[in-house]
Amino acid sequence: MTGLLASIARLHIVAIGALGTFTFGWALTGHYAPWLALLSATDWFVVNLLNRVVDLVEDEHNHIAGAELVRRHRRRTVIVGVAVLLVSLLASAIWWPDTLWARLPFHALGTLYNWRLLPFPSGRRRIKELMLWKNVASATGFLLTCFAMPLLVHPLHAGVSVATVVVTMAFFFFFELSYEVLYDLRDVDGDRLAGVKTWPVLFGVRGGSAIAVGQMLTAVGIVVGGAVAGVLPWHLTIMGVAPVMQLVAVWPRLPDRVTSSLCIGVTWLGVALLGAYHVWELLGLPGSTGGWGISS
Repeated sequence: MTGLLASIARLHIVAIGALGTFTFGWALTGHYAPWLALLSATDWFVVNLLNRVVDLVEDEHNHIAGAELVRRHRRRTVIVGVAVLLVSLLASAIWWPDTLWARLPFHALGTLYNWRLLPFPSGRRRIKELMLWKNVASATGFLLTCFAMPLLVHPLHAGVSVATVVVTMAFFFFFELSYEVLYDLRDVDGDRLAGVKTWPVLFGVRGGSAIAVGQMLTAVGIVVGGAVAGVLPWHLTIMGVAPVMQLVAVWPRLPDRVTSSLCIGVTWLGVALLGAYHVWELLGLPGSTGGWGISS
């Protein structure tokens, strides 16, 4: 049952969202802020939980674990998600009001992503049904939690420039897009059934695979370019290893053997790499920041 609940909450995505906020907040501002990571985890928990409710058709067709349980307890699932959201927003308003400038747009985006609220001549639609915008919306959500939220609370460290932030965000944006397309490859049959126009639905699994590979390589190229231009310090340049390792992990399974276990596995790989990054920092190994001189 524990594993089923973790699947329903998409714990792997919650984990990478939280640790991403913690890591990029530290890398750019020099501040460790576990409470920001907790808010990020809450935001990703809520948006993914509510997404499970509205994606039942696709999830059941793709045999995603927990879909049947969500169907049986659909109303309770929505109540839990909304209750957690309201309590966490109230906590932000009281103790960390600056975070609302990132959290409110995040949940507005999540609402438009999940629910058919956007007016079109053919009827109301949700962002998830809008080709390119589906994946861009998800990647933007990560930019809001992993970058905007910590930067709203803490100033940039003296050793980090605005150009450094922009290049790091561009790297992460394309890297995250590659995750989205990998999950779309997994879900291609269910998405086709539900009328969700992902890249694999539009261009087939080979086309979708080529796009995912291109996004990983673009992320690597941005890091290399940023390093060569002197914009990225070593402690951010080293993050370029992540898309390379992801490409190595998924390459043997492309284009038509991308499974749920593979997608979840590469997400946990990302979590593990973020954790290893902090171990590297704490041990003061070559290329680390030396602690920035800030501890909290």
